[in-house]
Amino acid sequence: MVEQSDRAPLLDWEEIPPPDPNQVAQPPPQPPREEDAPAANGTAAPVAPAAGRGSTAITCSPTPNLTAVAAIREDQPNRTGSDRPEPLGSDRSVPFSRLTVKDQWEEKDQIVAVFVVTFDTRSGNMVEWCLPHDINLDGVEFKSMASGSHRITSDFIYFRKAGYFGLACFANMPVESELERGARMKSVGILSPSYTLLYRYMHFLENQVRHQLQCPGQYSPLEAFYEDKKAVLPPTGNGLVTACPTWSVTAINRCMHPEMKITHPAGCMSQFIQFFGEQIMVLWKFALLRKRLLIFSPPPVGVVCYRVYCCCCLANVSIPGIGVSVPELRPFFYINIADISALETELSYVACTTEKIFEDKKELYDVYVDNQNVKTHRSHLQPLLKLNAADKEKYRKLGEQRQLLLYSQEVEEDCTSNEEDLFILFFMELNNRIFQTLSEVAGSADRTLTVDHVRAMGLDPQGDRSFLADLLEVYGFDVTLVIDNLCCP
Repeated sequence: MVEQSDRAPLLDWEEIPPPDPNQVAQPPPQPPREEDAPAANGTAAPVAPAAGRGSTAITCSPTPNLTAVAAIREDQPNRTGSDRPEPLGSDRSVPFSRLTVKDQWEEKDQIVAVFVVTFDTRSGNMVEWCLPHDINLDGVEFKSMASGSHRITSDFIYFRKAGYFGLACFANMPVESELERGARMKSVGILSPSYTLLYRYMHFLENQVRHQLQCPGQYSPLEAFYEDKKAVLPPTGNGLVTACPTWSVTAINRCMHPEMKITHPAGCMSQFIQFFGEQIMVLWKFALLRKRLLIFSPPPVGVVCYRVYCCCCLANVSIPGIGVSVPELRPFFYINIADISALETELSYVACTTEKIFEDKKELYDVYVDNQNVKTHRSHLQPLLKLNAADKEKYRKLGEQRQLLLYSQEVEEDCTSNEEDLFILFFMELNNRIFQTLSEVAGSADRTLTVDHVRAMGLDPQGDRSFLADLLEVYGFDVTLVIDNLCCP
């Protein structure tokens, strides 16, 4: 199987839309959509879009990648005619290892706003048009057009606005206009209470931003879209929804939550781990400790928004009751300087930015990620930056499982599992094993965590001591850590 670059599955897909004589520009790359799941011949299609010009590889999967565990959609026939096999690495004793042939939930369209943002050479970023007309969109003009976007031709941006999540598609078109200084830049975006619904409209937003560049001021398609998709939500006193998606663990199996269903391009999690390499184990520890993680990258920022999501997936736990008292690991996606006041009150989050000034604002974050460089200014977290033998062993096992999966896909033509499920289940089961052991020790008579316990969790008794101490404190486990005087490695 061809190795994919970090950009390949995220930004370089090309989809051929239906012929449109009024549209001359070719559509830019976009992630696959749920609507594209059925292939042209009527058989079950892979998660990734059908290979078109510019596509490099696809990950074979018979169903849309809607959940942390693969699910068979009710309207999509099973290729084998029977229940889907267990995902690779799953355990029948774990309730999240499979779903029934019907989804466990149904989500409705919940678009609360649609808007157009433009760059004005005199006023800067500004909201050009929106529906409803009275909605508060303060700051959206900067969230939907990332700093530095003038250097690129197109991008997509996930962001958060108060209790809502947004997706905007940006495009930059050269024009022969002195007033516009040779370039016309716009973004078309939407707001929803859940980021898990936003992917459905990526293709529409990409088409509309090109339409706005070529025919400024023609909003009728956006008006019709809003009328068709607008939500009827119970408002609170401040006009926001009563609740927004969270990553907290409840008595319901966590991975069954609709909030876990963000659909990403085939290879999103795979490329995330390949990009960071062994450093993924460092990010995993910080995510599990609910630290504030800030990822810096120059534009385009779309691929980096997916890394925010992937970081949140590293901390998944499906054991009921674990994590209810710790801060939520909240995905903020793209942020800019207008979000500083909001970040000052956050105890735990993952976000990305294109603004280098954030690196100097150390009070806003615990961990700063610049490209593949992970660093922290917190002295007590410094030991977690160093990989130990157990970290390298876990990463090696992860690599082995991936190679087995690739072999089964390429040689045995197995299309029942994909890399996204493998990676997410790998870290979920790792986290479950750690918290299951800690729960058992906390419930025992002597409450002593020994070297054997630590090794059974897949941790290094010496190298992970500070990590374990922080973990016990953050999650409130009343156990005694007795792993100081080791006589052997």
